[in-house]
Amino acid sequence: MLRNHHTSNHTSYDPPILKIWKERQGVLGESTMQASEDLLREHYIDLKDRPFYAGLVKYMHSGPVVAMVWEGLNVVKTGRMMVGETNPADSKPGTVRGDFCIQSGRNIIHGSDSVESAEKEIGLWFHPNELVDYKSHAQQWIYE
Repeated sequence: MLRNHHTSNHTSYDPPILKIWKERQGVLGESTMQASEDLLREHYIDLKDRPFYAGLVKYMHSGPVVAMVWEGLNVVKTGRMMVGETNPADSKPGTVRGDFCIQSGRNIIHGSDSVESAEKEIGLWFHPNELVDYKSHAQQWIYE
């Protein structure tokens, strides 16, 4: 999920690495939306006891976000590598957070940390009929 400060301050919300990723992995769903506070509270429920929880929900509600569902081989693991570390200072150059972020609380992008989390988050952000299951012709050149 691309967070609101990036979507509202740039004419193109896709960092170059995401454009490459979309071509290689495939996007089953993508939606720009103003998330409700209820949706955001549920999405970040695992952080509810942290001191920054209320501020995070308020911040995320302050503008639009772009929610995406990606598919591909080891998509969660490789997606996390592409996104970078939670703390942008620990992220390598070439990752989204390494190239486009300064502080953890404004780190531009969220990526699921496990397949189980991804399944839960997909269910929160998308209805099944909003996801397109298709196979790109390019996949024959990418996967064995």
